[in-house]
Amino acid sequence: MTKAQRTKQFIIEKTAPIFNMKGYSGTSMSDITDATGLTKGSIYGNFANKDEVALAAFRFNVKKLHDIFSREIEKEKTFKGKLLVYPHLYSDYYDLRVTQGGCPIINTATEADDTHPVLRKKVERVILSWKEQLVYFIEQGIVSGEFKAKSINPEKTALTMIAIIEGAVMIAKITGNLSSLTDIMQSLTKIIEDLE
Repeated sequence: MTKAQRTKQFIIEKTAPIFNMKGYSGTSMSDITDATGLTKGSIYGNFANKDEVALAAFRFNVKKLHDIFSREIEKEKTFKGKLLVYPHLYSDYYDLRVTQGGCPIINTATEADDTHPVLRKKVERVILSWKEQLVYFIEQGIVSGEFKAKSINPEKTALTMIAIIEGAVMIAKITGNLSSLTDIMQSLTKIIEDLE
């Protein structure tokens, strides 16, 4: 990495938690300079504007989340096992401390849906990619005979899983009751087990 690339990466790593906790609108240039110890000129020397920093921070937060789940999914030999990684890890999501401030998908989606079209589009891509991965696991589970084909709609099941996960994270965060996350993930585990 060049010095410029290292500086850019440093800015992303230092600001990603702030954007995830405060959101795009709530994160000021002062927050960014305070977190990095750099001047506005240094920030703008690496990013054209705050939007670029926010987009890079979102990508960074999502990649951290994705990498943890991907490592666990790769260990699983069955498609059911791959699906069960989600309720297993999300049951202890806040203990994983993947990203400060909770799930970057729900945090960013909630803020960007009406206020930041570019960021909204990035969140949409992440959700659609996640859905495609879940659909693939379900379809392959059907093909391999793990899941019963007649009663499963892979797309509907995938979207239901995402909605349950993101809703559970939101409920746990808003109420401060982390046990509700575990309870809801137990319900999701049952949904996955009932695919057999």
